[in-house]
Amino acid sequence: MPTHRKGDSGRGANANGGSQRQLRVGELVRHAIADILGQGGVHDPALEGHIITVPEVRMSPDLKLATIYVMPLGGRGTDDVIAALERNKKFLRGEVAHRVNLKFAPDIRFRVDERFDEAERIEKLLRTPAVQRDLKTDSDDT
Repeated sequence: MPTHRKGDSGRGANANGGSQRQLRVGELVRHAIADILGQGGVHDPALEGHIITVPEVRMSPDLKLATIYVMPLGGRGTDDVIAALERNKKFLRGEVAHRVNLKFAPDIRFRVDERFDEAERIEKLLRTPAVQRDLKTDSDDT
């Protein structure tokens, strides 16, 4: 007879460390935030002129905290954008509560999505002369 720990739905976590429910709710919150920002729903001078992408939202296991990863297009002004989103957190939380049907509106926090920087760093490494030479040598051997 299988046993389950408290809080374990018995459905196993996925590779990203979240349950299917966490992923589903995170995606709903992501769409809600992206729609609000895309429609210019947040009136803050620091956000004007910025197109902000929302690549991921991670929900806590109890769905009471949403960590929203954002990146301004071009990667400029990230500190100002995060500060503006934090200033407007109460408004955004209320909007998420209206758009996503949950028992409790999750608390939200904003983080800069570092994946773009990491991808750029890898791309630069791949273009260095040493790596290009190694790649050329490997392809000549085959």
